Amino acid sequence: MSALENIRKYAPDADEAVVAQMEKTYRLALTHVDARLVSYSDPAELATVRENFVKKKLGVTDSDEAIDAAIQEVGKKIAGQKQRLVVYYLLAEKYGKLGVFGG
Repeated sequence: MSALENIRKYAPDADEAVVAQMEKTYRLALTHVDARLVSYSDPAELATVRENFVKKKLGVTDSDEAIDAAIQEVGKKIAGQKQRLVVYYLLAEKYGKLGVFGG
């Protein structure tokens, strides 16, 4: 199943161009099997999502607690394994930051 199909399970109107740009941006990381998923059971992994994606990439300046709550909220929406691009897309959508990827 493609990244777009996976994302559209949770965001039916997902922007194909944004997903393509996300795939391009994270292509190298996604070549590693472990990096394709976000481990919600690993606090260090969630801190990396908060610091490197939400704060640095999206430019969100909310408190760590607020960002962590948003990450958990997104995780609760996704059944089973949390694919990185699905998590990232939903976070970018939640914060109104799809424009970072051309949306």
